[in-house]
Formats: sequence, structure tokens, C-alpha cells
Amino acid sequence: MYKYIFNRIMMMIPVLLGVSLIVFSMVYIAPGDPARIMLGENASEESVHELREEMGLNDSFLRQYDRYVKNIVTKGDLRTSYVTRRSVTVEIMDRWPTTMLLTLLSVILSTLIGIPTGIISATRQYSIFDNLAMVLALVGVSMPNFWQGLVLIIVFAVHLAWLPASGFYGPAYWVLPVVTIGTSTAATVTRMTRSSMLEVIRQDYITTARAKGNKENIVIMKHALKNALIPVITVIGLQLGRGLGGAILTESIFSIPGIGKLMVDSIKARNYPVVQGGVLFIAAAFSLINLLVDILYTYADPRIKSMYSRKRTKRSVEVCHD
Repeated sequence: MYKYIFNRIMMMIPVLLGVSLIVFSMVYIAPGDPARIMLGENASEESVHELREEMGLNDSFLRQYDRYVKNIVTKGDLRTSYVTRRSVTVEIMDRWPTTMLLTLLSVILSTLIGIPTGIISATRQYSIFDNLAMVLALVGVSMPNFWQGLVLIIVFAVHLAWLPASGFYGPAYWVLPVVTIGTSTAATVTRMTRSSMLEVIRQDYITTARAKGNKENIVIMKHALKNALIPVITVIGLQLGRGLGGAILTESIFSIPGIGKLMVDSIKARNYPVVQGGVLFIAAAFSLINLLVDILYTYADPRIKSMYSRKRTKRSVEVCHD
């Protein structure tokens, strides 16, 4: 198991290198002079040239990229923001707690709604509850987050004046953005839970569990749900990874000072180092979440863990025979 985790971490290295190369190349060929952006349109050509030399912008593409990667690996340096003149690493870390809180609250809400609804829909297939749940899930999957967020602002912030329309300064500010992200994610979790549960409850071992006289709740929760969780965990993990990368539209609509809004503002201002660092951070966060999901598989389904144990035992037996 530890070898598997180590191999997965090693596989992240080429992924991050590929992401960094693509983003660096796009920024390199993008129009605009970073030195001119930093000094302003009224700066003299001499000042711009000196700053370009100081920043190494006159070097070749490969030399600039090599220096960029070395600074990240050896110093954790994602360069300096053109706008604030602060370290990009510091800029991202300042926004990280806000995005983390928004993501966790949204995932918790979607899990609390999606899994129970999916279980009930699967166990009461084609009932009124099932049909209504699937219609709502279809609406939730199809409805864009930015439109849903605007509707919630108009209804609950403007007309009813129950909740604030922007910011992220306390529980009252969390409700609308969390509901915006959480309900759309809950729709996906509901559909996946229902589909997985329908496949599992038709298996022979579920019939056997019922034939032994087990209560229906025990059959569903102990035997069926545990075997249906793998695709559900995958969906939740993907949503968590996307959220940690920054719910860009939602954060922009509700003016939440998270990574998503930082990326949008940086793109508008052509603040390329922040864009590069933000994309690289998102890729790293997504890769780590995928690794965590793979590890959770072994706890949700003991068969996966036993598979690694059998492989390890088989290798040990082969060594002993040799």
C-alpha cells in the first residue's frame, strides 16, 4: 500500500511539470510586456529595459522556464505579483483558507443531501419521491452556478433582505455561496448514489442477506451501501478537487476573497505570475485529492486492500521458494 502511494506521488511530478510548461508557454506568448505592466504606461523605455534585464525577461524561453522550475523546487518561489509586488505564494496562501472553508461546507452539504436522497430513490424506484428527486437532480445538474447564484442573491438578499449578497465574513455570508455550490454538487451525488445502489441491490449477496432475516435497514446500510460507495467517493473527490482549485464563478459573483476570484482578477490585470502560480496550485491540489480518494477506496471497499495484501503475500511466497 505504501509503495502504491509512493508511486502515485511520483506520478504527480510529470503531471505538474506538464501543467507548468503549458501555462508558462501560454503566458510567454501572450501579448503585453510584464515590465511595462509593472512600471505603467508612462515609464521610459530605459526603465522598462532595465526592469526586463533585472527580471530576466530578455533571456530565451528555455532559460526562463528552467529558472522558473528551479525556483519552485528549491525555494517554493512562484515569482512576484505584478500588481501587489508580493510573493505569489503568499497571495495564494492568504486566499487558501477561504476557499478551503467554502469547499468543505459545500461538499458536506452536497453529501448530506445527495447520499440519503440517492439511497431512498434507489430503494423506492419509480415512486413519487424517486421521480421528484430525479427531476430536481436533473435541474441541479443543468443549472449553471452563476445563474443560480444570481437568482439566490435577487430573492434572498435583494427582495427578502434575509442574507448578505457578498463577502465571506461570517456564517450569514456563507449560506448563499455554499447553497449555490452544494446543491448543484448534491444533484450529481444523488444521481451517482442512486445508479450505484440500483446496481448493488440486485446482486445475489443482497438477496442472501435478506433471506437470512436481516432487517432491511441493515441490508441497505451495511451490505449495499458499502459496496456502492466507490463511484460516490469518486464523484465527491472530484467535486472537492474542483472546489479547492477555486469555485471561480461563484467566488466572483459573491465577491468572496478566495483563489477563484484571485485568478479572475489576475487575468483581467494580466498579472501573469499569479495566473501561473494559481493554475499550478490548482493542479497540485487536484492531484492530492485524487490520491486521497484512492486511499479512501481501501477503507470503503476491503477487497481493494486485500488485493494489495495478496500481491504482497504472493511475492513473499515466491521469494521463499527461490
